[in-house]
Amino acid sequence: MSRSLALGVIIAGGLLSAQDGSSLYDRTCASCHNGGNDRAPSRDALRSMSADRVLAAMETGPMISMAVRLTTADRRAIAEFVSGKPIGQPLVTTPPPQAVCPARASSPFALDGMTWTGWGGNTSNTRFQDTAGIASDQVSRLKVKWAFAFPGDIQAYSQPTIAGGRVFVGSPGGKVYSLDAKTGCVHWFFDAEAGVRSAVTLARVGTGNVAFFGDAKANVYGVDAATGKQLWKTKADSFPVAGITGSPVFYNGRIYIGIRSGEEASGADPQYECCRFRGSVVALDAANGKQIWKTYLVDEPKRTTKNKAGAQLWAPSGVAVWSTPAIDARRNALYVTTGNNYTDPTTRLSDAFLAMDLNTGKILWSRQMTPRDAYTSACRLPDKTNCAESNGPDFDFGSSPILVALPNGRRALVAGQKSGVVYAVDPDNQGELLWQTRVGKGGTAGGVQWGSAADQNNVYVAVSDVGRIMLTYTSATDADPKQGGGMFALRLDNGQRVWYTAPEPCGNRPRCSPAQSAAVTAIPGVAFSGSVDGHLRAYSAADGKVVWDFDTAQNYPTVNGVPGHGGSLDGPGPAIGGGMLFVNSGYPTAGGMSGNVLLAFSVDGK
Repeated sequence: MSRSLALGVIIAGGLLSAQDGSSLYDRTCASCHNGGNDRAPSRDALRSMSADRVLAAMETGPMISMAVRLTTADRRAIAEFVSGKPIGQPLVTTPPPQAVCPARASSPFALDGMTWTGWGGNTSNTRFQDTAGIASDQVSRLKVKWAFAFPGDIQAYSQPTIAGGRVFVGSPGGKVYSLDAKTGCVHWFFDAEAGVRSAVTLARVGTGNVAFFGDAKANVYGVDAATGKQLWKTKADSFPVAGITGSPVFYNGRIYIGIRSGEEASGADPQYECCRFRGSVVALDAANGKQIWKTYLVDEPKRTTKNKAGAQLWAPSGVAVWSTPAIDARRNALYVTTGNNYTDPTTRLSDAFLAMDLNTGKILWSRQMTPRDAYTSACRLPDKTNCAESNGPDFDFGSSPILVALPNGRRALVAGQKSGVVYAVDPDNQGELLWQTRVGKGGTAGGVQWGSAADQNNVYVAVSDVGRIMLTYTSATDADPKQGGGMFALRLDNGQRVWYTAPEPCGNRPRCSPAQSAAVTAIPGVAFSGSVDGHLRAYSAADGKVVWDFDTAQNYPTVNGVPGHGGSLDGPGPAIGGGMLFVNSGYPTAGGMSGNVLLAFSVDGK
């Protein structure tokens, strides 16, 4: 076992722990299973099942939509409680010895070979890789070289990073892995306090190379990129359901990162005092994690009225930052896109492009695209107690802003919105609108969900437009198999359509949707888009013709010996570099298919 793996085992501490199964069941399951709902098995029926069967229902069966927000340990605790029986085998998440890179493979790590870092691949968030090592005429020959499975997880949602012959990736179970790019063996792993959805950002700090990432409890980490040893850990926000989805961006010795929350979902409960979360952007010293500045995007919430259930309401609230900042060295600024408010009255920084001073965090300008957008999950439920009077439309930005140089010499910030509209604004003129183009009808999971890619001439835009099917026995939803999808190329200088490619129909595949919610990635001549139907497709940048199509929703032998299967593609897109393409498969949220694999592709699988 390598020295770095030995350290990882000490940190991991062996098996997972969980809350008490009884309290978890009461909080998340009892309202349906104890309530005589004919769609939910009764307690007696659950007691007749094995714990493994109950667990399978939550991880690969009809309960996926309801259980996706639970941790691996929580799902297992509930399965054992309701069945009254133990799980057949304990879940071990430490990589087995055969999955560990041999000592001779653990050569000194260097950033010289960094080809993709963070969410956007660079500090401009273009998601364009001009040194892919894969030519456009080779794309049709891409084949799976190896697969790595995340033990115990039912989704895979962290954007991979490629550097120094390694690939770095986080997992819902809270592990961050450094894998060998050619073989998938484990150089090291690190156990974070919560799930890691953010991409890993790598940078040289002092005399060492550091990996930065955030977790679902709003912790930010600095970890030695060569060994996985923790250098520092900072709590970026103390709000109970605050977390980090967007990736940290490194620039000039600092880390910049946005804070989001789960309070939008908490608001579905009529007894919940909605809402007090304040979205923010934080700057940290990359050497030690100390906070340099923090800028909140709403004022301190104050008591307003009480809802009909008697719970105290608060405002203003919301304006989460799901996006990854873009850095503008010319103007010493960073740019983010923002989320919606949760309560009325709404504020001017929601659903907006924002510019901030890199040194101080001062807001330089803002450009709001959808005013009066206060939304919580209560707005789509029969009980709308905590739905604000403005009632959405929930058109916040999940897409990160892309900073590009236009063919005419000007510059633009480009991002698609859940409204179904793609915008370009002028970063050199207070965010003045340059153009806007509608590509989808929009919705709560619609429009442009996670982002686009841009080369020198075009922005490549995938449309989500997931159709939600409300489940009568829960607040969760499934996806409509007949709605969503489509791929566009738009000119960067004026937003005019270059081409459009219609989505592929789902057919009879269970939990399928044609929606293309995942972020797009591009290389010269080709744009890649993943779909909720499990397919990763490559489109010709010239005319939109599909030049390669791979169905990831299948079982795989894995390099770490963990059972692996693919599912829906959502959230991050592929990371490409060094002649390889890496993509996660598995995303059961909103009706998609579960999965737990990182797939590595190369030309002819070599």
